[in-house]
Amino acid sequence: VQLVESGGGLVQAGGSLRLSCAASGQTFSAYAMGWFRQAPKKEREGVSCIDRTGVSRYFRDSVKGRFTIYRDIAKNTVYLQMNNLKPEDTAVYYCAADWPVYSPLCSVIPQTRYNYWGQGTQVIVSS
Repeated sequence: VQLVESGGGLVQAGGSLRLSCAASGQTFSAYAMGWFRQAPKKEREGVSCIDRTGVSRYFRDSVKGRFTIYRDIAKNTVYLQMNNLKPEDTAVYYCAADWPVYSPLCSVIPQTRYNYWGQGTQVIVSS
């Protein structure tokens, strides 16, 4: 599985960005996808994930109500729509694929079980 993220950038607090993650190499509808982020001097943390069907989704508490995740099977792409961004959202954002499949329920997939990762895209939110 190859993953390529895009869509990061610099935005003012309260603004929006949409991150994209284009996947190739395996049947896109066969595995869950996750978004993670790593801020300077902090550990990488899970932000959101979506199961292979797009029905089941998970969000960490700090982004609930502000971020949305969805996948476009036809485009082999998963998106992270980020609204009302805050300075604490500043980080490098990574998408990852649960392949080989660990679980159909993405909320139980440990970070260490995502075997394929994109290169990351920087998000900077200014106050």
